[in-house]
Amino acid sequence: MAISGRSVLAASAALVPLGGAGAAVLTAASPARAAGFGYTSGGGYYAVNTGAGLTFKISQSNGDMTTLNYHGTELQPSGTKGSHVESGLGSTATVTANRTGNYVIVTESVTNWYGSGTLIHYFVVASGQNTIYMAAYVDSAGGGELRWIQYLDRSVLSSINTSSDISGGTAIESSDIYQVGSQTRSKYYSNRRALELTPRGVTGGGIGVHMVYGNRESSAGGPFFRDIEQQGTNSSIELYNYLFSAHNQTESQRLGVLYGPYALMVGGTGTPSAPDMSFMYGLGLRGAVANSGRGYVSGKASGVASGSAALVGFANGTAQYWCTPDASTGNFSSPMMKPGTYTQTLYQDELAVAARTVTVTAGAATTGQNITSAWSTPAALFRIGEWNGTPTSFRNGSRLTSMHPSDARMSSWGPTTYTVGSSSVSDFPAYQWKDVNNPARVVFSLTSAQIAARTVRIGITAAYAGGRPQITVNDWTSSVPGASGQPSSRSLTIGTYRGNNTVFTYSVPASALVVGTNTMTINVISGSGGSGYLSPGMSYDCVEMY
Repeated sequence: MAISGRSVLAASAALVPLGGAGAAVLTAASPARAAGFGYTSGGGYYAVNTGAGLTFKISQSNGDMTTLNYHGTELQPSGTKGSHVESGLGSTATVTANRTGNYVIVTESVTNWYGSGTLIHYFVVASGQNTIYMAAYVDSAGGGELRWIQYLDRSVLSSINTSSDISGGTAIESSDIYQVGSQTRSKYYSNRRALELTPRGVTGGGIGVHMVYGNRESSAGGPFFRDIEQQGTNSSIELYNYLFSAHNQTESQRLGVLYGPYALMVGGTGTPSAPDMSFMYGLGLRGAVANSGRGYVSGKASGVASGSAALVGFANGTAQYWCTPDASTGNFSSPMMKPGTYTQTLYQDELAVAARTVTVTAGAATTGQNITSAWSTPAALFRIGEWNGTPTSFRNGSRLTSMHPSDARMSSWGPTTYTVGSSSVSDFPAYQWKDVNNPARVVFSLTSAQIAARTVRIGITAAYAGGRPQITVNDWTSSVPGASGQPSSRSLTIGTYRGNNTVFTYSVPASALVVGTNTMTINVISGSGGSGYLSPGMSYDCVEMY
């Protein structure tokens, strides 16, 4: 059904798009002209003035932001690099500036990004707003890490997420995880799930600098992907917007697309609301797709287990989106989407339980795209945890994303013995490593009537170095399962359990079971090496026998 762009907007006006950053209703901004607004060129820099108290400079030689001054207070520290996209564009960058009405646009670009790719990064300022809007276009010829790093003076802005403040610490893993006193800290431990990326920043001296993470449609990893947001060092505080990284990344990078828009907001210490950034689509940015070139999807989600949250996601090679169905009806409407054919996925918390395809057409509402869970949860002899795609109900589950597994605040990882009927879920480890807490044992009792061929299912949410479970039930041992398909980077130590959910299934013969007490032993096995918390390991979702 073709509908007008205005109708599409009205239908999706109540949605929070992609992590809550950005407005659901895309309307053009009309800033008023402020005194002093504009830019000047001189001394190798473009100096930009918002006309409302914020000024900053962009180097004409490499595109770095070298100053950020708010009402006379310099917020960017001396002695550090300029704030920059990726690791800085370097001396091959082309940097230009222009003013279009009440907007200033500074454009920096290179044609050798990660070899031969073109990267174009935009800074946009609207008259009278102390916000620096940004976006980045990446062509299909190159690809690699893409982020904005904002350096800030910690003598002015002292409030930071504690878990990511490594000041005064000693590196204990690679060069990015630190011991600070009795706590482990890392830039990785500032993460939130992509669907939770509301504005976040640092404050001090009556000033706040907040990152608005923006539309995640061009990023990768889906709604549950976590990445770096902040880091505190001895010399500065860093705010990040990671647009793409390979930090336990489950998807390929999306290329030939515009990342963003996103923004840096400077003002008071209160957390600001995300601004409407849709005006950016009308400024001629490469890869921008206005609402008139988008459509949306609606339907009903059903069958998700009681007590679990439903989420509907959409993904293809150029974009990703998600939306939350109504809790009572299951009805959903997607954010505004680029045209194309997508895989539509229904999640039970973080576990994918159904998938289908849907095609989005520009200017059209694709209605009736209902999706029903195909997940089966049979009556079980025992079940440890729930099928929800996360290990958070297990031992140390609440600490996994904010500290290293070796942290003193963690409970002992084991090895553990879980007794069906008397142990609690929190007695079972969220993570298991070959070199740390192998094996995990499950003790259970059977009556003569319960002796029969049984099935064991073990769900994992991530694995490192090929770690996977092999089981022994009394004197019977399963065959060696193949490794799951997982990202190749570190995972369990960098604050994420999110990999590729995999279910291992084992057929246990009746002859393996006995009347009375039985013991199932789960060992992490792998053909790869590694020691300690970097030995082969895995993150549990659920363990059951039926």
